[in-house]
Amino acid sequence: MASYHVQKIKTLSGTTKFKCRVRERRVGNNNIDQSKTFSKKTSAVAWGEQEVVKIESLLHGGLIPSNETIGDLIELALSTPHYETKRTARYNLNMLLRYPIASLSLKDFNDNDLIQHCLLRNEQDKAKPQTIAVEVSNLRAIFKQAKPLWQIAIDCRVFQSAYPTLSFMGLVAKSARRSRRPSEKEIAALVKGLQQREDHIYTQIPFVDIFIFSILTCMRIGEICSIQWSDLNEVQKAVLVRNRKDPRKKEGNHQWVPLLGDSWDIIQRQQNKDDRIFPYNPRSVTAGFQQVRNELGISDLRYHDLRREGASRLFEAGFSIEEVAQVTGHRSLNTLWQVYTELYPNRLHGKKVRSITI
Repeated sequence: MASYHVQKIKTLSGTTKFKCRVRERRVGNNNIDQSKTFSKKTSAVAWGEQEVVKIESLLHGGLIPSNETIGDLIELALSTPHYETKRTARYNLNMLLRYPIASLSLKDFNDNDLIQHCLLRNEQDKAKPQTIAVEVSNLRAIFKQAKPLWQIAIDCRVFQSAYPTLSFMGLVAKSARRSRRPSEKEIAALVKGLQQREDHIYTQIPFVDIFIFSILTCMRIGEICSIQWSDLNEVQKAVLVRNRKDPRKKEGNHQWVPLLGDSWDIIQRQQNKDDRIFPYNPRSVTAGFQQVRNELGISDLRYHDLRREGASRLFEAGFSIEEVAQVTGHRSLNTLWQVYTELYPNRLHGKKVRSITI
């Protein structure tokens, strides 16, 4: 079994270095014994882990990459049938092909290479830490699939090794939690603007109905454009939303959602000319919304913010967190708790606390 050991050493000039030695004892004279010196301990550890994985993978039939580059791996992933990547991920992977990281050898790729790429994105392109974090995650995903899918023995622990440093340097960060709600004035202006767009001779999308329906049901636009007439329950006034987004379960997460307020009436006035109730491309719907929003000069409002607006209105109507979750589909109530506490930060002041007699 292969193993590695990192030793702290001093050079003749007095500089501190870290020497990583990788060894594996085999029958006969085929022992592996190799070493490499680094200026940082984290780099030495990353290299050692990577070399161990390469050796172990070779023993179990894996192919050691020789001249393959990160760009080769990206192009392989993008061209592989049934390797499903979302639109944003595909965009990010194609973008990485334009950067120096794409020409780096898979065999020698280490955590310092990843850090240098993130520095380039931050300093040259002014990319936000949240954006860089998503790009790193997309790249890491294909590294994790390289061995089982394409028999390329590479170590995805390079990312694990580099991430603490990337976080410490502020190069990566989680997406900031949004709290943007459109005002009543903005909603009225958007309805008027969407109606004008809808009245255009070439427009077939009922922008206003979908806009209001998005707020009332708290559905994502992709979910709205996927619900079918056959999934309606007229007795319960509910609709079955299939494959709702869930970080723990990508498929089969079906949920009955009650159609509250005017949402049932909105569905009833749609033309039954397709299996879907709203047979439109979600991207076309959001594109129309964005154009109207920009023309109105409304800043920092995304279509997905309508989902939060809908949840906020349910809280304001007196629904409990569990009842709101039945509409929004949240498996974890933490997000809804945050929405609720922002709406009512002083909710505890109405409670009476028994005084202490002095």
